Amino acid sequence: MDNNADTLISARWIVPVAPAGQVLTNHAVAIRGRRIVDILPAAEAHQKYADAVHHELPGHALIPGLVNAHTHAPMSLLRGLADDLPLEQWLRGHIWPAEARWVGADFVRDGSRLAIAEMLRCGTTCFNDMYFFPEVTARIAAGLGMRASIGMIVTDFPTAWASEADEYIAKGLSEVMDAHKGEGLISTCFAPHAPYTVSDAPLSRIRTLADELERPVHIHVHETAAEVAEHLERHDCRPLDRLDRLGLVGPNLIAVHMTQLEDDEIALLAERGASVVHCPQSNLKLASGFCEVAKLRAAGVNVALGTDGAASNNDLDMWDEMRTAALLAKGVAGRADALPAHDALHMATLSGARALGLGDEIGSIECGKAADLVAIDLDRIETQPVYDPVSQLVYAAGREAVTHVWVAGQPQLVDGELTQLDIDEIRANAVEWGTRIGAADIQNT
Repeated sequence: MDNNADTLISARWIVPVAPAGQVLTNHAVAIRGRRIVDILPAAEAHQKYADAVHHELPGHALIPGLVNAHTHAPMSLLRGLADDLPLEQWLRGHIWPAEARWVGADFVRDGSRLAIAEMLRCGTTCFNDMYFFPEVTARIAAGLGMRASIGMIVTDFPTAWASEADEYIAKGLSEVMDAHKGEGLISTCFAPHAPYTVSDAPLSRIRTLADELERPVHIHVHETAAEVAEHLERHDCRPLDRLDRLGLVGPNLIAVHMTQLEDDEIALLAERGASVVHCPQSNLKLASGFCEVAKLRAAGVNVALGTDGAASNNDLDMWDEMRTAALLAKGVAGRADALPAHDALHMATLSGARALGLGDEIGSIECGKAADLVAIDLDRIETQPVYDPVSQLVYAAGREAVTHVWVAGQPQLVDGELTQLDIDEIRANAVEWGTRIGAADIQNT
């Protein structure tokens, strides 16, 4: 290996995530272009890469960028619109009417910018999105240097973006997948909304296309007990069983929520190599149920973490999600070791990357991988003393401790300040949208 590097980052602790459980003390990461080219003791790095731009972070932990494996990014503009309501009343009385009136290219543009700013500030470097006008979110993310897996959304129902399932699929393929082919930061997946909103014919077509194009399929499944009961009444089977009959339960499947699972379904997911995305805070807020994370992981299922949209969370903070996931898993399983801190961090990084088909590119600090990195200040009063940096990351630190973020080697957050986004402009746009949407919602209720 030669001695050329553009950037050198040295930190008190480096948590590579792979190999599992490892923590490197007083080491450095060397970056050339978009990729990690070396990981070595800091003292050696200073000599070997003397000409590189050096970021010295003596009180920090350096980790892989967080992967938010399930979002509806533009819904950040609906944050707090209707809280503490039953799911049906929340959806039918507030969210769906607001979307029908307001969702368009401008809404998605401003909502995506707001979401990306929030995610970068909390150390998320990649998000997996499902929303209307996905070409707009893709364009915003690419332009800002944010990594994203953009869902090509499909439903049977007309919206402002498309009129029926075939049009959703056609527009997704042409305006999202083809338009960003070869774009290093943008990947794509099929995103049928849910078994109860997409019929058999489009689901079968998606399965064929996903197999041919080697794309993941990102879908809400078994989110609530009511959803499962309604599906049993309409189809005489549980949702996962129907997806399996249609050939969708396999390594490409990203099944989101999964709060209603039986043991044979967990075994099926493990056997087929499917991934599950756990969204603990959204599920708790909407009283949707508990995902059996410990059982899934014990069976060998890849379990990632997502925030869901800010309308049901109400934030895009993966630190809160990690902590909640770890604590909730212990309570559900009745075991304090059900989800240790190292495993929670793995879920928020490498497990998410693997779910999106990006495990060879991101999710861990390894030579050859993209330099998606996050520095967290553990020298703060709230995280002292540090016996185990990973425990402090999961149980004590928060997004306010994130100081630096790199995506593909490019600095996106430096000393807590975003480099690509105008916070004042984003805030002003959000306030304006909130005034308009809030006034209309009051009139409708």
